Order: sequence, then structure tokens, then C-alpha cells
Amino acid sequence: MKKTGAGAFFPGTFFAALLLRAALGGQPVFAFSFNDAAPAEELAANIVNAMTDEEALSQVFMFGWKDWERGPEPAITLWIKERALGGVKVFGRNTGNTERLAATIGEFQRLSARGRFNIPLLVATDQEGGMVRHVKGSTSETPGAMAVGASGYPQDAYLSGYYIGKELAALGINMNFAPSVDLFTNHDSTLIGTRSFGDDPVRAGLLAIAFAKGLEAAGIIATAKHFPGHGGTAFDSHITLPRINVDFNTLWERELVPFRMMARDNVPAIMSGHLAFPQTEAKETPASVSPWFLQAILREKIGFKGIIVTDGMEMNGILASAGPLSRAAKAALMAGNDIIMMLDTPAPDEPVWVNLLLDMGTDEKFRERVREAAHQVLLLKLRYLKGERAVPPIPSIERARRGVSEPEGTKFFQGLAARAATVVSDNRKTLPLDRVKAGRVLLVAGNVGETDDRRVQHFFKAGRLAYPESPRAWWNAMSTAAVLAMGREADTILFYCEKKEDIGMLNALRPLGKRVIVLSVANPAYLAEAPWVDAALAVYSGSYESIAAGFSALLGKFTPQGLVPFKTGR
Repeated sequence: MKKTGAGAFFPGTFFAALLLRAALGGQPVFAFSFNDAAPAEELAANIVNAMTDEEALSQVFMFGWKDWERGPEPAITLWIKERALGGVKVFGRNTGNTERLAATIGEFQRLSARGRFNIPLLVATDQEGGMVRHVKGSTSETPGAMAVGASGYPQDAYLSGYYIGKELAALGINMNFAPSVDLFTNHDSTLIGTRSFGDDPVRAGLLAIAFAKGLEAAGIIATAKHFPGHGGTAFDSHITLPRINVDFNTLWERELVPFRMMARDNVPAIMSGHLAFPQTEAKETPASVSPWFLQAILREKIGFKGIIVTDGMEMNGILASAGPLSRAAKAALMAGNDIIMMLDTPAPDEPVWVNLLLDMGTDEKFRERVREAAHQVLLLKLRYLKGERAVPPIPSIERARRGVSEPEGTKFFQGLAARAATVVSDNRKTLPLDRVKAGRVLLVAGNVGETDDRRVQHFFKAGRLAYPESPRAWWNAMSTAAVLAMGREADTILFYCEKKEDIGMLNALRPLGKRVIVLSVANPAYLAEAPWVDAALAVYSGSYESIAAGFSALLGKFTPQGLVPFKTGR
């Protein structure tokens, strides 16, 4: 089954390979290495031509892995060591211990460097900021994209990308599946929500470009997602295939604008989404396996030159319509994806490997597509994983032990949180809140921490009530009665609104006739269902910096200047 690549070598390196082969008695030795000083196009072509089918196919795979007590599961190590896997994906399950994560990535890269062509791994994660922070441990909790949209400053987007990128680089992560350029057009969406810069296409595109530039300055490969736009649906593609009923003209002038802008600015990667657009030529075919979307629109009409990576291929949004994993993966490659990203590591003999390798031996068109994809992946690596700006493949364990956040980054995110703070409503001219007139303050919050509790005690000499994060208990009479009883004893109720489900409890407080102030620590669109509150302030995330900014703004320490970055309908 093993085949060497077809195609011509570039003359200089071709003769060098011939000489080495002759010197070693005619054995098929190839002198190409990822570390060679040859131009990227030449070196990529020569290495891919020298690859077996197995090696080329492995380069287009990116796998997540499970950590066991003694280290990573054996399967991922086998794929890297024996099959020259192209990339790995870091999930939250891998990141509780920052030091261990750095050690694991370093070991993966050492194994990869011992391969036949010394090709390093792409090491990717989702670190958008705000609600999507897969790398936890000692990384910063940041205000997120919607906070950047509320501040409106491209510099805030750039520095968000830069400081997030610096933290990733310190751990050996060289690729970030961010920014999300999905527009916040469907206010019922809980999947996108504060991950979006807002609903204005051009504004979102400008902020996304700035964020990507910040990542690039830190040595990180940026990835715009989820093409062609996930913001127009309330459904989650992890669970089902969302169908977004807009025509192509609307899509072109709205959702696709940020992607068009980023492609023009040469973003290196775009993630395809498991999304159906029945009113377009793709019909019910998910965009991630649609040649029309990925080739006719993204490659030809938009002119995108970088790599296309799939969203997780085990998601129901794709498997429910494209069939078993091996069939879906082949469809994704033939449609134009260059990287097949999987949430877990398959066993070495699973159909996704066996069937695709068999197809390479019988379907020449598919074989050429896989080799073309491997060439694209290798070009990306040569351009971003070599040179002075490249992320060191072996991260410093000592740095990981000390923590990867930096003082200047923390200071920046504090400033961003303050610039993002937005007065959503102030119906009774309640803000800023006078702590004396506030009287007895009750904090009602779903995920309140000790720091928030101490801050309320300090500012207001107040009590608190923290209700359980999971499951929500507001829907039984006992919990509602407890909240209302405490509310009757308070003069002011400070309500943290974190999820759409919180609005039910918020509205239950209305008959008490108390002063009610909402601090929205997530998506302020939910507040449209409670227009009666005395005042509402949005900070867009539950990060320490955002909560601190919220309290400071409520008490008049500064005047909030942020603007809600979407049409509120009021």
C-alpha cells in the first residue's frame, strides 16, 4: 500500500537526493528535512513528493487526546511516533495543570521531530477570550469578544489577541481557533452570544483582523471561524445540524463580510462550520462538506489562500447528515478542507484511517486531494513554525510553573473591562448608586465567588444569596420563596444575570417593589425581557476584571462609555 509521492523534484535538491542515494548503495533515502534552508514552496513540494500515502494522510489529521493518570493516552503517542501525525488539539480537559500541559506538548514535539522529515506538530486550541477559554490553569480570564465590540477600539482587539497569544506561546501552543467572526444576529443564540464582536459586519471584520494581527505578533496562527457564519441560529452544531434560512445575497452582504475582509488581509486559516443554508446552492449539505461553499465561494469568489480546517468531525451537526466518520472525513477533504480535526484520538485501526488509506490506493482524485492538503499544511508550518517569531516547540517547564500571565497583560485586561462597561438602561436615574441610599443590599448571583461576596460586604455592608449553578433551582416554590423572603428585607437588590434562564427569577422580584439593579455578566440581550429594572449595567463576562469594573462603575468610580454592540430592539 505504501507509495512514494508522484511529481517532479526541484532540480537542486533533486540531484542532492540522487547523490545521497547513490552514496548509500541505491537505497531510497530522501535528504529533505523541515529544517532545511530552502524556500518554503520548494521544500514543501519536495517533502510531500517524498511522502508515502500514510505520511501524507497523517499530516491532514489533528486529534484531541485524553489525559490519564500517568500521562496522555497511548494512542496519541502512537500516532505521533509511528504515523507522523500532523497536529494535536488542546481541550479544557488537558489544561487543569499548566505545568503538565507544557511537559506533554514538549514531549509530543520531541517525538514529532524524530520523524523522517523532522516536521513539528501544529498544536491548536480554542482561546477566544471570555466564555471560550479551553486553556485554563494559570492563563488569564479575559473580558472576551463582545466586550471588545462594546469598547469599539481596534487596539483593544489587537492587544487581546497579543496577550492571549503570548500565554499560549509560553505553553508551546502555536495555533488558535480564534477569532470567532460569527455575527450576533440571532439573540436567542447561547452558543455564540458574547463570543461575537457584535452584529455589524464591517465593525466585526475590523476587530477580528486586529485580533488576528495580535495573535500573529505573538507567533500564533489565527483561525477565523465558523465559516460561513454561525450567528444566525439558536441551535448548537455540536448537537444538531443548524439550518439558517437566509439567501446568498444576504449571506454575502452580512455573514460573509468579516470572512471576506480577513481573507483579503491574508488570515492563515479559516474553520468551516457544520451549518446548512437551504436557500443557497448548497441546499441541505453542511458548509463543511460543501464544494460549493468551500471552493466556489471561499476559494474562488472570496479568494482565500490559506488552509481550511474542519470543526470537530464527531459533532452531530456533521455525522447526522454526512454519515459515518470515515465517509464524512473523505467528503470534508474532497470539499476542500485541508485539516480534519477530531475531538478524540481514534484507535490505529479505526475505519477513519483504514478506509481513507484504502481510498487513496483506489481513487486517484482523492489521493491527489490528500497530497494537496498535506502540501497546504506543510506550507503553513514552514511559514509559521520556523524563524525568530515562531513559537518554541519545547516550552519552558519553569515558565509554566511560575504562571503564563504577565503583569502588563493583566493591566490591559483591567483597562479593557472598564472601557467595555455599558449602561444598558437607567430608567430611574439610579446610577451611580449611592452606597448610603442603597441601604441593605442583597446580592443574587448564580456563580458568585468569595471575592464578589467580600466586595459587596465592603461596599454595601450587605448580605448575599448565591443560588446553585447547576441545576438551577428557581423553578420550585421553595427556592423562589427563599429569594423573595430575603428580598423583602433588602432595600436594593443587585442581580447578576449570567444566563437566559436567570430572567425568570429576575422577573419574579418585580412585585416586591424594591430597587433592582442588574449586572449583566454575559449577554445583555437577555435584558430585553426585563425592561422594568431600575438600571442595568453590562460587563459581558464573569472575569475578575469585568466584575471589578462593574462594581466600580455602579458606584461612580468612573463613567461607563461602552456601547451595546448590537441592535437591542428597544
